[in-house]
Amino acid sequence: MHSPKEKDAQPRSSSGKPIKVGKWTESLKNSDVNQIWTELHRIVSSHPLVRASRRAGFLVEEGKYNAYTDLTQELFVALLAKDRFQHYLETGMTDVEVEAEISQIELTNMLTSELRKRYPESYRLARRISTLVQTSHRFKRFDNQGNPEAHRRLADRLYGLSAWPNEKPTRDGQEMDERVRSVAFFGRDTRMVGCTGDAQIVISNLELEKLIVRVFKAIDSPVDVRSLRSFVMSRLPIMDIHLVPVGGSGESDDDERVPFEIADNRETPEQDLLRVEGEAAAIGYVSDFLANLHRSVRGKQKQYDRMLSILWHCYLTSDGGTQLEVAEMLGVSDSLVSDYRKRIESNLQQLAFAGVNEARQFEKALKNHVKELIGSVEAVVSQ
Repeated sequence: MHSPKEKDAQPRSSSGKPIKVGKWTESLKNSDVNQIWTELHRIVSSHPLVRASRRAGFLVEEGKYNAYTDLTQELFVALLAKDRFQHYLETGMTDVEVEAEISQIELTNMLTSELRKRYPESYRLARRISTLVQTSHRFKRFDNQGNPEAHRRLADRLYGLSAWPNEKPTRDGQEMDERVRSVAFFGRDTRMVGCTGDAQIVISNLELEKLIVRVFKAIDSPVDVRSLRSFVMSRLPIMDIHLVPVGGSGESDDDERVPFEIADNRETPEQDLLRVEGEAAAIGYVSDFLANLHRSVRGKQKQYDRMLSILWHCYLTSDGGTQLEVAEMLGVSDSLVSDYRKRIESNLQQLAFAGVNEARQFEKALKNHVKELIGSVEAVVSQ
């Protein structure tokens, strides 16, 4: 039976209901491994990020009571390897402190690290969307009107356009889901970024902010951050590809597994010949593509040179900078760069390639040709 002091020390939810906390100190002192594992399983089963991962297909179902067994075992081994159990005893941490560290720090870090590896683009874009709605003047929070100090998890906070009145009514989730389909699907920005230059931008922050505004206007309602991220990313070409082990015959200890051989997907001589011919044809598309760009500016050399520079900096080089930076570099307005980009993309969409290799050969040839053209223009200007 708890004393009044102990009872008041128990953590409580926002509704005032006491939150269950395991007897960590007692279990660690007695080295009760079974009880520690049981408490870890309880934390894993009730963690909101674990439940979200389960709904997203991140966890493999193993039955009603064993769905979180593997994750619990992984958490137990991680804590044991880092000697965290001994640290809790040596520092005299209370049951509440141990529970909070394992749930809010250790388990959360383990899950987010795995999510970042499996779904890098989704994870990165979700964070960018959350940051933009919190920092941009175009958006404001709706669930803390009249009480700015109200504490709520970021994923559950309601945001909308700053121009909306504070009493803006909210819509049903299903209705918002139908409304957001009217927002146009955004084209992928293939420029490479990151420390190693191996990640694509997908969408710049400027365009992402505009897309969030379009989503808000379509749903016409304040919405929680979790749903907003889902709505916005449904309008983006996200590619989260991760390798899955297939296994091979004779390498597994499982005798019940049906042996199989992976099909030989190598090209036949005929396919190889067709591929080479297609790649050669793709290289020939370069002159036609540039000719179309030249016609789109009515043959005016100055505008054509400017378009080549925009083509190079916005599409063909990894360090070309943002659209605003390119506009400043060329000494033109951002709207002009945007207009030229639309013309370039319109001509690109008219190209039809039979395969990825042809498109790669076209890109390579186009890059080399435009680089030569830009170099010759710069040489003339410098003389």
